Amino acid sequence: MSVVWIVDDEPLARQRLKALVQELLVQLPALAGAELRLAADADAARAAGPGDVVLLDIQMPGCDGLTLARQWRAAPAAAPAVVFVTAHTGHALDAFEVDAADYLTKPVRRERLLEALSRATQRRAPAPVPPMLTVHDRGRLVLVPLADIVYLKAELKYVTLRTTTRALVLDESLAELEPRLGAGVLRIHRNALVARAAVRELARRVLPGEDGAPAAETWAVRLTAADEWLPVSRRQVVAVRAALAAPVG
Repeated sequence: MSVVWIVDDEPLARQRLKALVQELLVQLPALAGAELRLAADADAARAAGPGDVVLLDIQMPGCDGLTLARQWRAAPAAAPAVVFVTAHTGHALDAFEVDAADYLTKPVRRERLLEALSRATQRRAPAPVPPMLTVHDRGRLVLVPLADIVYLKAELKYVTLRTTTRALVLDESLAELEPRLGAGVLRIHRNALVARAAVRELARRVLPGEDGAPAAETWAVRLTAADEWLPVSRRQVVAVRAALAAPVG
């Protein structure tokens, strides 16, 4: 069973982090059933053993967080994945030097904590963990493997994310999501992004028009996983054709 430490000299900060971590553990299979341990100072955590992941404050009475991280790093076999959680921004370079998994500033946001814990578990995992996208599905934080994404389509006030197994309704806009998706995703329309690996064909098709317009012939891509066609705007046809013709990798 994994052990997650929360080390902070402020009682309210410890309890808030504990509540957030408990909410997020269900979304992190690598930490399923993890034991949460709380400590008010570095000495208590050091005496009990480092565990697997440590959410570690920096400025504390006695031994500070950076010193403790350096001590753990001196014994790599026992070193946990460290996520610094601090009210100060000035220690980021020091955190990098001790190979911290992440550096969070207070107050901690749920989405950043989820990303940090995911990154920390990758440090401890025996095998590579696939890249993930963190999204809000109707107010709920969800991690989606990038390899599972088929398309994202903006409809009314929401974005539908279609994966190989399910559909999610997201609070984010396409403009917010596109930079986080990488080169494996193509924009085919002002309201649609598709996974390049999911596209099996680019052809002329007769599809229903937008907003109740009559059906018309247009360029479209066929997506294997969803077995459906999505229209490609005239502005994007040349770029989509070039992207599909280019070698992958």
